[in-house]
Order: sequence, then structure tokens, then C-alpha cells
Amino acid sequence: MALADFIPSEGQRRIADAITAAERHTTGEICVHVTPSCRGNVYKRAVKKFNKLHLYTTKRRNAVLIFIAYEARKFAILGDTGINDVVPEGFWDQESEELGKYLKAGRPVDGLCEIIARIGDRLSEYFPGERDDENELSNEVTFDDGDEEDDD
Repeated sequence: MALADFIPSEGQRRIADAITAAERHTTGEICVHVTPSCRGNVYKRAVKKFNKLHLYTTKRRNAVLIFIAYEARKFAILGDTGINDVVPEGFWDQESEELGKYLKAGRPVDGLCEIIARIGDRLSEYFPGERDDENELSNEVTFDDGDEEDDD
């Protein structure tokens, strides 16, 4: 399945718009990355992608990555150290459970838009929006063809 079959261009626009809306209320940065495959541990692969995309470069270290390997039917949600240092353990569990339901139902765009809004609301509790906050990371969905090495 091609990326356009999983998230068509209109869906990618909806996701970018959802990120823009969610980030209006928080200094947090939300990113979505999609790849077809992940043979190894999805969390390790997401951490690797987080670093490769330089998501750790935000001023407050409060970036979030939603990583989806759609053909492998795996995903992970992870936050940078600025978030993980202040939120309770299991902070992403509810969002992960809800996103999983949407993905199983074949509704990835709806699920991502819903989860992005929820993440924005939750981040605003810890990282409220500021008048002069700049958008430090792109709101566009990033993707690759899955040919990168997997970690176990």
C-alpha cells in the first residue's frame, strides 16, 4: 500500500491543519511521521526517527512524535525530555489506545486529527501557549519509503 492510499493528500492537509490548531494553545510541537514498514521494535524505531528529524532541537524540548508504520500495523507516540520530565508516567497511554482504535477501523486521518487535538490540549496544561511563540517544526506529515534500517 502506498502512502497516498493510507493518507491521501487531502488527509495530509487535514492533519497539518489539526497540528496548526493544536499548537495555537501550547508551545509544544507535534509531528507525524509515516512509514510502511518496521520489522523491529516500533518504539526504538520512533526514537531513531525522532533524532533523525532533529525534533530534540526545540527551545523547550517539548516536541511530540506520532510515528506510524502502517503496513506493519505498529505505531508509537513519544515526547522529548522536556515533556517526559514533567508529565506523569503513562501520559500517552490514553492517546495510544484511542489512536489504535481508529487505525484498526481504517480511519487513520480521523484518528490522527482527534489524537493531535487531544495531545495539544494535554500539552497546554504543561506548556501553555505564549503570544510570541514561534512554530519551530513543520506541521506537514513526513514520510519515508521504509527502506531505513530497523532496530530490534
